[in-house]
Amino acid sequence: MAARLGLRGKSVSLLLLACLLALIPAGLIGWKAVAEVRDHFAGAFAEQYTLLQMQRVIAPVTRELALSRRLADSIVTREWLRAPEDPTRQARFLAEAEGFRQHFASRSYFIVDHASGDYYLGDGGGDNGTEPRYRLSQEAPDHAWYFATMDSTSTYDINVSADQALDLAMVWFNVKVMDNDTLLGLAGGGIDLQQFIRRFLGNTPSGMTPMLVDSRGTLQVHPDTSRIALGSGRHPLEDGDRPRIQALVGESDREPLRRAMHDAMRRPGTVVALEAELEGEPRLLSVGYLPELQWLLITALDLQAAPLLDRRWFWPMALAFGLLLMLLTASFAYSTHRLILTPLQRLKLSAQAIAEGDYHSGLPTERRDEIGELSRTFAHMASQVEGYTRDLEAQVRERTRDLEQTHAQMVTAHRQLEASIQYAGIIQQAILPDDALDQHLRHRYGVLWKPRDVVGGDFYVFQATERGYLLGIVDCAGHGVPGALMTMLARAIIDHALAQKGAEDPAAVLAEIDRQGRLLLPQDQLPASIATSMDMGLAWVDPAAGTLTYAGAKIDLHASDGERLETLAGHRRALGHRRPTRYENRVAPLRRGWTYTLCSDGLLDQAGSNDGFGFGNRRFRALLLAQAGQPLAEQMAAFEAALRDHQGDLPQRDDITLLAFRLEPPLPDAPSPLPPEETGDAR
Repeated sequence: MAARLGLRGKSVSLLLLACLLALIPAGLIGWKAVAEVRDHFAGAFAEQYTLLQMQRVIAPVTRELALSRRLADSIVTREWLRAPEDPTRQARFLAEAEGFRQHFASRSYFIVDHASGDYYLGDGGGDNGTEPRYRLSQEAPDHAWYFATMDSTSTYDINVSADQALDLAMVWFNVKVMDNDTLLGLAGGGIDLQQFIRRFLGNTPSGMTPMLVDSRGTLQVHPDTSRIALGSGRHPLEDGDRPRIQALVGESDREPLRRAMHDAMRRPGTVVALEAELEGEPRLLSVGYLPELQWLLITALDLQAAPLLDRRWFWPMALAFGLLLMLLTASFAYSTHRLILTPLQRLKLSAQAIAEGDYHSGLPTERRDEIGELSRTFAHMASQVEGYTRDLEAQVRERTRDLEQTHAQMVTAHRQLEASIQYAGIIQQAILPDDALDQHLRHRYGVLWKPRDVVGGDFYVFQATERGYLLGIVDCAGHGVPGALMTMLARAIIDHALAQKGAEDPAAVLAEIDRQGRLLLPQDQLPASIATSMDMGLAWVDPAAGTLTYAGAKIDLHASDGERLETLAGHRRALGHRRPTRYENRVAPLRRGWTYTLCSDGLLDQAGSNDGFGFGNRRFRALLLAQAGQPLAEQMAAFEAALRDHQGDLPQRDDITLLAFRLEPPLPDAPSPLPPEETGDAR
């Protein structure tokens, strides 16, 4: 008896020690859980508070901005700024502006005559805007905000500044007054800075610090008004002189803050949260973007403002918890050891034997209680697992064999498909007129042909006659195998059209191609999802007459000598468009030494750079001017290098075709426009 009591005492002591040891990490986990709950609700509160503050800021700002836009867009305002010396127009403007002034929050408005630089302020005072308060000058540093605003591409600007001449600290809404593309001046209203700050900071909860910054982090509104960067939106201060949020956070937190500001600007209406040190203290920062102001609202929450636990009830709760734990430990230790642990030990030994593969190990099934039922059920389960294991192993072997056969079939099919596409690519390249171009133009042409896949929907054409030659490019709808099939059909239609109309009338050839395409592919008999249109540009070159005749469908012909760039525009509708059109020839003089270039939209639409924008007409035209005087082979290499640099790691979006040619002074041994047979440099 004494021996059993001694063993039980040891078991209870060990269990109690285990409970006490477990209590330490449990307490830490509990404390962490409470802290996480507090942080979670604090973060949710900060997010909701930030969203609420965003709405509180947006409401008055949107109203003032809308009034400023209406004042700037008013016909009366524009008429007066076109003739500010006209007293009748000025009277009409002042009468209408007075109505706007009554609705502005500051009961004032301003307007600047861009031609003279005169600054008018209507504030209900003596002159009430009839006479200019002062004249803006580019030499005055305090006036730099105006000229920077007028030079910007934005139609409006919101700026926090202190006007020394007017002795005003305001949030100004600067809206450009435009007459078509002509700048007439600047107009708008404002909100008193102190009034705006009181509205923004009103009823700020304890531990919460809201701030407004611009996209560069410059402080526009802060509880400490001495930190506000007055005029920072358009003031030529050095970056180091501007009060910025980056200077308030720790150096290691500046990059996460920059990313949070960037993410908030990408997703207006959402709040991005991060933890950072603000002025050396840990804070939870919530960042939201206000697109109307192009500012960010940042709220800093002090998580330590609310303690985790109240000391008044912490110690009584801890004492009660300790007593209860001791009582439960003692009861649980005895019951567990007597009723569960001993029989489970036997069950554990049997289970370990089964885990090692011995399914015939004996289990304690003689008991008539729940432990005995568990043992019998476990024995039955072991028998079932043994059978399932044998069946599963057989099924795995069978499925593995089937998968290997299927994989072999897929590999074979893939190789056949790849070989077919490669063969199709060889067939498509066979329709390209490279040999004819080499024979007749030698080094006077260049080609950049880049199908998106092995085969594509772009190709180029060439036909020479005794009088000259016809060059062109074709962009069929689609790419890959469908586009390649369209090119074969298009090539047959083009050959038929050239046989019917000749090569000297590109517009007639386009019209015949359009007619034949509609006969072969009637749109009313095809699904709406299938596109059969074609972009095409054809140029007839007559060296003897010194003329070039061009007709195009959604493709333009560009000509440049390196100093000038001229464009023969094609029609804006493609061949096969649902509304037929009439294509016309455009005749231009053929200038020797000029480079003539045709390009499909695959090059112009190729996405690239950091923003994912297309290559674009501006970059394309600049490259044409820069490369016009270079040999055509070098031009093609330059275009391909520029395309590769722009594209980066992004995939090619469409087929790309670029065809350039040049009429140069004839060499001593140069052939006639139709030489019998000759070879030369391919491009």
